[in-house]
Amino acid sequence: MPAPQPAMRKRQVIADSNKTMFMWIAGMSAVVGICAVLALFLIQQIVFRTQVTSRLDETASILKKNNKVAETLVENVRLLEVNPALNSIKAHPEDKALQVILDALPADNNSLALGSSVQEKLVATIPGITIDSLIIEPSTDESTVGESDSYTVPFKLVISSADANPLKDFLLKLERSIRVIDIDALTLERTEGRYTLVLAAHAYYEPAKVVELKDDVVKPNEKK
Repeated sequence: MPAPQPAMRKRQVIADSNKTMFMWIAGMSAVVGICAVLALFLIQQIVFRTQVTSRLDETASILKKNNKVAETLVENVRLLEVNPALNSIKAHPEDKALQVILDALPADNNSLALGSSVQEKLVATIPGITIDSLIIEPSTDESTVGESDSYTVPFKLVISSADANPLKDFLLKLERSIRVIDIDALTLERTEGRYTLVLAAHAYYEPAKVVELKDDVVKPNEKK
């Protein structure tokens, strides 16, 4: 058998070297790729942990501020309970002074309670006045009210009397009413010996605020 030629041996050595070089390059490329993936994963984890820590710091700051003002709030409530002005206008002697505030600005748009209050607390207590009509219009939609807007319940009242003085007494009583009521339009007419008062007004209410702790889910790559 003839011995391999030097040129053939040289080509074989070059081919083996190329194969070895290719395997080393492929292996190093795989290692670099794995390192790049691990580095990217670590960076994402660091960013995510930073987001979580930021939210925790924000929550702790809010709780710290709330704890600081809690004592002041409790003290203000105690002062209101002994406020002589509030205690002097309670609807019932056994009521607390804070009930006056709730009566002045209810937490819901109870139109039936408003209509009953206008009839029984304002009109019915003044002799000589007749209610011709009382219309409670739809209240403000809570979903459309902005931060600077108010929650209102509009109503229209028509009352009449043979004398103008009872109508005057009604307006004075409306002005001193605990319930916050603003007059939008007012007309006074006299026909056939009777005085008719047409009143367009609106009352206010403020929905109750709910204070509660809740879970805040932070997702990776979430923009605040």
